[in-house]
Amino acid sequence: MRAMVGDPFTSFRFRVEINGISIAKISEVTGLQVETEIETYEEGGVNDFVHQFPKKTKYHNIVLKRGVTILPEMWAWYQSVVFGVAIQQTIAIVLMDIKGNDTWWWFILDAYPVKWIGPDLKADSNTVAFETIELAHSGILGAPLGKAGNLVSKATAATNMANVSKKL
Repeated sequence: MRAMVGDPFTSFRFRVEINGISIAKISEVTGLQVETEIETYEEGGVNDFVHQFPKKTKYHNIVLKRGVTILPEMWAWYQSVVFGVAIQQTIAIVLMDIKGNDTWWWFILDAYPVKWIGPDLKADSNTVAFETIELAHSGILGAPLGKAGNLVSKATAATNMANVSKKL
């Protein structure tokens, strides 16, 4: 069946990159949330509505989940924080269409781990052993990617945009 323009993308085809390098077998990404608090103001004599003004915007932590492998990068990254070195990295979450073409990207800026959860080990189970890492960050930039575009150069541009906006 052919997808029509405007059809929603499926959520099962994605990849996660750290500083432009694809990391192994992420099975779940949660926490792609941005929330802006509002302040309400009740104007005297106006009884049919309440003014709502935007305030501070909050970014929720991103959670990555994957099967435990011999590749220790998530554990090592968290251990660097434990030993006092919070290595901040740019994370790219790339959503792909059914054919594997990149469709949307989200850059998680200045991410570093704040929580690591190891696998539940049970002798009476044959399920996959999962590890989970939770990342704090300074913001999310995202947009449709289309069929063309170099993800690494977009990550660099996103990081540069974030650095410029911090200076303003």
